[in-house]
Amino acid sequence: MTKRSEDEVTTEELPPSLPTLSARGTSRVHFEVEGVRFEGVRELEVRPNGERLLEVERRVADGVLAGPCLVRQLTSPITHIQRQRMYEEVQLAFRLNHPNIARIFHVRADDEEDAAYAVMEYVGGPSLETLVCAALVRGQPLSEGFGLYVGAEVADALHYAHMLTSEKGVPLGIIHRDVNPRHIALGLHGEVKVLDFGAAYSLLVGREESPELLLRGDVAYSSPEYLRKEGLTPRSDVFSLGVLLVEVLTGKHLFEVHDVPVVAAKETRFRPEVQPSLPLQQMQALMETFTPDVVEEAVGHLNEDLKAVLHMALRLNPEERFATAADMRDSLRGVANAQLREPYGRAEAAKEAARVVSEGGVLRDVVEFGEAGLYPEGLEKHELGLPKKE
Repeated sequence: MTKRSEDEVTTEELPPSLPTLSARGTSRVHFEVEGVRFEGVRELEVRPNGERLLEVERRVADGVLAGPCLVRQLTSPITHIQRQRMYEEVQLAFRLNHPNIARIFHVRADDEEDAAYAVMEYVGGPSLETLVCAALVRGQPLSEGFGLYVGAEVADALHYAHMLTSEKGVPLGIIHRDVNPRHIALGLHGEVKVLDFGAAYSLLVGREESPELLLRGDVAYSSPEYLRKEGLTPRSDVFSLGVLLVEVLTGKHLFEVHDVPVVAAKETRFRPEVQPSLPLQQMQALMETFTPDVVEEAVGHLNEDLKAVLHMALRLNPEERFATAADMRDSLRGVANAQLREPYGRAEAAKEAARVVSEGGVLRDVVEFGEAGLYPEGLEKHELGLPKKE
């Protein structure tokens, strides 16, 4: 096998497909790459689009356990162009080397006949989606300290990605464009990880772009300019992070689509690539009437300095937002230093997350929450660590 360069992902010597694992699958050898043996542990989730998430363990020289990894088996695209775009997206993510971004170690996506999958860093803690759901069940949102800490860490990761250049110093123009609670997770020690740059936009030469009318990622967290298919900048991710933080800090999504009748939603030619958590047409209709008053109504109870940060992040006009994610990061940390009585970091985040998951998990079977289950499907067992009632 040839050694990978900074801009390459290893693809050789990976098996053409992965064996089926049950949720309680027994460990067995899956494959070996560059002297590292990967053993399957269990299947974590099968997503609606057919993707499988598997937990595997790495064993290095003499079988020493080196820690867990996540294998994401991707749905095989129908066309060569779709498959190439997927491969380029993983290559893009492979360039990212930041403590708040989950790494991709290997990928196989080059053979039309075989399954495509990536070996990724495993984050053992809950996603923000699960934490927001658990906080909602217990009747109390996550703390301002938690929101300030997580928001600053995510902003730091986004700024790193936005500023990344090629080996020749050419800006890559990376925009995540899918910053949402499902793609942010806490590690077991409270570290924050951005999980998925799969929908990222980039100026990377040769990269296949999304079709003109295709909206990638969850449009419920998209910036106004993205919903209009206008040019994207780092300020677009700033807006998405603002929407995410409103949900973390209040337990409610910024946009209340139930107030917008379906018949009033604007007709659109655009189509989302994945099923959005809020309807696309209603999101577009809401964005047309979006003003600072909408933000104020959602965050009015928060402290004034934090509100000011959210207002600036959520301006309709991109030019009025923070110019960079680093500016937003610094503002969030400034609020934390000024407003919090005690420092809030990894240890505090890990404790709060464990408490919220425990309190919400105990009540999850006695609280009604619409027609669907409260916790994200497929995530309860490995994120909550709680027994599920039969």
